[in-house]
Amino acid sequence: MTTELVHLQVGDGIATITLDSPHNRNALSSQLVTELVAAFQQADGDESVRAIVLAAAGPVFCSGADLSEASSGGMTTGARGLIDLQRMILTAATPVVVRLQGPVRAGGLGIVGAADIVISADTVTFAFTEARLGLAPAAISLTTLPRLTSRAAARTFLTAETFDAAAAEAMGLISQAVPADQLDATVETVTAELLKGSPQGLRESKKLVNAPLIAGIDERGDDLAQLSASLFNSDEAREAMIAFLNRKKKK
Repeated sequence: MTTELVHLQVGDGIATITLDSPHNRNALSSQLVTELVAAFQQADGDESVRAIVLAAAGPVFCSGADLSEASSGGMTTGARGLIDLQRMILTAATPVVVRLQGPVRAGGLGIVGAADIVISADTVTFAFTEARLGLAPAAISLTTLPRLTSRAAARTFLTAETFDAAAAEAMGLISQAVPADQLDATVETVTAELLKGSPQGLRESKKLVNAPLIAGIDERGDDLAQLSASLFNSDEAREAMIAFLNRKKKK
């Protein structure tokens, strides 16, 4: 029996979706993405749900693409799947709140960019690591570039440096950074406010906010999916990913 990597719990008007793939730090494997899409569809289709909270089990929120799959040529459909996942979050009728308890890297930042509200512990770190692996943040640029200032985008995309939650808030990538011991209370405060909204009001307000991002995905999604897939399938990137995986095994 295959172990479930994504859990869905519904109660009191809130659907909580939890990533639970500790063996690869909640990487975006094909199984995890498939289960995440199914959970979102179920939650968004539930008339009792007024807010969706996306959380993660373990110390890491999401480490990005599953490089063990990507290094063997498994990203041809994976890139398109990541773009479709971001579009689904943006177009969901229900507001999506991300609860960040741990580091987010590369592809995981696409989920952050697509979410309506992102609350992060101030201990969380972020990095667009693609450039160091012969890649580019192509698929996730659709939701992260519109959030960032052009200077912040250039520095974080090109240097692949790690930055903290305060910087992420300042550059517009997340909504709010709070002390780690206040993370759950802050998420509860936000969802309590969302529960006061009517379904129509929430749905139509979200459409207004997200219309430019959705239009960008519809205009450029196919081209960026092809670019992402071609980069992942290149010799340069494959060698870099294999070297990275080998270093991890030695640790």
